[in-house]
Amino acid sequence: MSKKIRWGVLGAARIATVRVIPGMKTCRLAEVTAIASRDLEKAKAAASSLGIAKAYGSYEELLADPDIDAVYNPLPNPMHVPWTIRAAEAGKHVLCEKPVAMDAQEAARLALVRDRTGVKIGEAFMVHTHPQWLRVVEIVRSGEIGELRAMVFPFSYNNRDPKNIRNLPNMGGGALMDIGCYPIHLSRWVFGSEPLRLAAAVSRDPEFGTDRLTSALLEYPSGHALFTVSTQASPYQRTQILGSAGRIEVEIPVNAPNDCPTKLYIQTGELRTESIPVCDQYELQGDAFSRAILEGGEVPVPVEEAVKNMAVIDAVFRAGASGNWERP
Repeated sequence: MSKKIRWGVLGAARIATVRVIPGMKTCRLAEVTAIASRDLEKAKAAASSLGIAKAYGSYEELLADPDIDAVYNPLPNPMHVPWTIRAAEAGKHVLCEKPVAMDAQEAARLALVRDRTGVKIGEAFMVHTHPQWLRVVEIVRSGEIGELRAMVFPFSYNNRDPKNIRNLPNMGGGALMDIGCYPIHLSRWVFGSEPLRLAAAVSRDPEFGTDRLTSALLEYPSGHALFTVSTQASPYQRTQILGSAGRIEVEIPVNAPNDCPTKLYIQTGELRTESIPVCDQYELQGDAFSRAILEGGEVPVPVEEAVKNMAVIDAVFRAGASGNWERP
């Protein structure tokens, strides 16, 4: 295997062409060498604009390329598991975009496939490699803010395009799947445990059928996580983390910019600001996953974590429908 992991990309999704591939161009351990689309001209155009050597007119052709070590899968949600399995069976390691599956039962199939094929499979929560969240976890674990009591996390954007995949229920659209997965993943990580039970309210768009506004209360052993996500609200994101002796505020928790520092506000008496140096979380994700391949280590967000996250998502949907507390 080459010193750099050679990546192929399945599809020319916007997340891939605007965020992930540009970020990976500066990786030390990874290089994107091929992209595939079911429309060859679309693949060629993406390859040309992004400086990618090979373009394929089908996903099968890319998976058959012996010079590809790993695959990034940003396909629509229902295609995540089927094409991740096909890539694994072709001997490729797979970084799959979040949410990794349509439900936890489907996600669990990936662990069996990983174990059978011997490849690495992980979920693309780029926030897991960003230094601002590594610092948050470090502060919480140190006990500086006391015992963790609460996380509060609003996250929203406004998109009523009926053709947009986020507004198509059969494509796994809606607020919870698209962005609610972030506060769930991050609260599980920061609390360092799984929620014991949860309650939720889900409001669906009468035209699309997708959840346009979802709020959930997750009860952890030491405290609560509360989030509200929406596809039809003023664009906003922020995270407040409250401990028994202090607090942390994360200014831009998910869409951290790659051209200016991010900021953490920490108060355990006097309020102080910590500036996190400029970085690209997609570059960091690509290098971390590639390092795991080269060194035989664990990927940033392994399949087991993806399954647990999907189990919480499933429980939020159940709680929204039942009006009862649910257990993941």
